[in-house]
Amino acid sequence: MDFGKVPNVDEADFTFPPDHPANKKILNKKDFINTKVYVGCAKWGRKEWVGKIYPPKTKEKDFLSHYVKQYNCIELNTTHYRIYKAEVIEGWRDLAGPEFKFCPKFYQQISHRKRLKDCEKITEIFYNSIFNFKNNLGDCFLQLPPNFAPKNFEILKKYLEQLPKSPHVCVEFRHPDWFNDKGVFDETFSMLNELNIGSVITDTAGRRDVLHMRLSNKTAFIRFVGNNLHASDFKRIDDWVKRLKKWMRAGLDTVYFMMHMHDEKDSPELTAYTIGQLNKHCKLNLQEPQFIKPAKKIISRIRRKS
Repeated sequence: MDFGKVPNVDEADFTFPPDHPANKKILNKKDFINTKVYVGCAKWGRKEWVGKIYPPKTKEKDFLSHYVKQYNCIELNTTHYRIYKAEVIEGWRDLAGPEFKFCPKFYQQISHRKRLKDCEKITEIFYNSIFNFKNNLGDCFLQLPPNFAPKNFEILKKYLEQLPKSPHVCVEFRHPDWFNDKGVFDETFSMLNELNIGSVITDTAGRRDVLHMRLSNKTAFIRFVGNNLHASDFKRIDDWVKRLKKWMRAGLDTVYFMMHMHDEKDSPELTAYTIGQLNKHCKLNLQEPQFIKPAKKIISRIRRKS
């Protein structure tokens, strides 16, 4: 993912923003042990992971069968580019265990080409496809185009109102004006809350406005963009673990933490660190990725180099 990429990471401001005050109305205190937590990557088809978390000589057709043994979710970006036939979705689903979640990205003809207008039929086709995941279907995310500005608020609202109540949907905003105008920001997130639509929180170096820290329901859908194991990546993960622990204690129902890198070859290392810290500090028991070489030695070496 190149969104928010900066020429010099050492000069980036990674100040972690405070909670938005409106979160107090969303979260009610409970024991955070009951929070459902999913950590995964943006794709499974990485040849660089062969010999790292996939066994040596693994064929591409077998990548998913090994991915689902390492993680409990996937941010399914491939559904942005095509709508898959039922038998393809069923084949993916059959490889996954009962707790694994696929989180499909809305098809680009809906979000980027038709821009949410006059797309009832294609939306129906998209939903009929992803419904084949059955119990393995997680939250979907609707990424709005970078030039989809608040002047399109009524179009967005009308589209979201007609969506099925299940699966849950989270929206990712990219145009700066959704965040720069407090009135627009508050109206938009109030609308999301009323419709029980989640908000994507994106953590990337060059666009700190999208790290808005405002929940619109009891799901946190986080897209984290690392800088290929730069020292700041680990500090940012530490900050996220502290915040998620706080949100879990306050009543957060579900966490999706999706790992991205500008070069995805390094995603397994940082997901291993993330899961390890979540397990340690949030009393979880998530499975850590199993490396061909022990993960702890890899992480230790990376941190020494950083």
